[in-house]
Amino acid sequence: MILHIVFGQSSVANLKAAFELDPQLEGEILCYEDDLAVGPIFILDTPDGRVARRDWWNDLQDITLPPPAEGEQVPVPEDPVRSLKARLREEEELVIWIWAGQNPTDVCGYYWLISQLDRFSGRIHLIYLNNLPFLNEKNGVFYPTHLSQILPKEYLKAKKLAREVSLAEFELDGDEWRRLMNENAGVRLLEGGKKIRGEAATYYDKELLAATGKEFAKAGKSASAVIGKMKYPVMDHYLNWRLKELVKEGKLEARGELKTLKDYEIRQPGGGGESEAAAPETAENA
Repeated sequence: MILHIVFGQSSVANLKAAFELDPQLEGEILCYEDDLAVGPIFILDTPDGRVARRDWWNDLQDITLPPPAEGEQVPVPEDPVRSLKARLREEEELVIWIWAGQNPTDVCGYYWLISQLDRFSGRIHLIYLNNLPFLNEKNGVFYPTHLSQILPKEYLKAKKLAREVSLAEFELDGDEWRRLMNENAGVRLLEGGKKIRGEAATYYDKELLAATGKEFAKAGKSASAVIGKMKYPVMDHYLNWRLKELVKEGKLEARGELKTLKDYEIRQPGGGGESEAAAPETAENA
């Protein structure tokens, strides 16, 4: 049996549709949601590391957990790979196909996973779509960066790329994951191949500031302008967090509730007047 592993729900639909075109490809799909291209990953293979990452995500999304009751311990996030390793031990015929597009989310996910599966060498396969041409809906050639960009019929070609992860890769790529954990950068960028470069959490701040005008406009407008220039787009949640941090630091002005990108407007400090879409302030909400 094949267990297909992808990173992010957007990769699931087309892969599942490809099963109907090729029964030999059919199998179960396991999706890991966490985007390891952003945020803290120091000692992520330990309970303390998983707690630190959960707390960062909660901060990113303005989620406040209720305090534990007296004598109650704060629950530690479960090791997400534990059940996978248990299955591999129990189901000796199970083989893993890790699918990775050429983007930092998938590559970081691969490094994280491969560092924990070395004892199952011979059963772990990788399909890495590194600078490979595919056909789009108009039969034009393009080079996808994400699995979600590939048509179901094109997965039949992609499956031919499946290869067993070598012992050397388990060692080298496992070491690369440990390097990334120790570096613990705020943002991880793909430079080509499987080379990841770490940058500070503030990496996109300069572009966000440049994309914000002197008039109030929706925060999502600045975020979209920055995303539109990226080869490998970062999630909205992350840019929303950075914009709110820039507001807290006084580098941007805001009005509205600082929740999602749709909930507030931003402008450069000391900017112009109201945005055209904004309603005039009334005595009631003044």
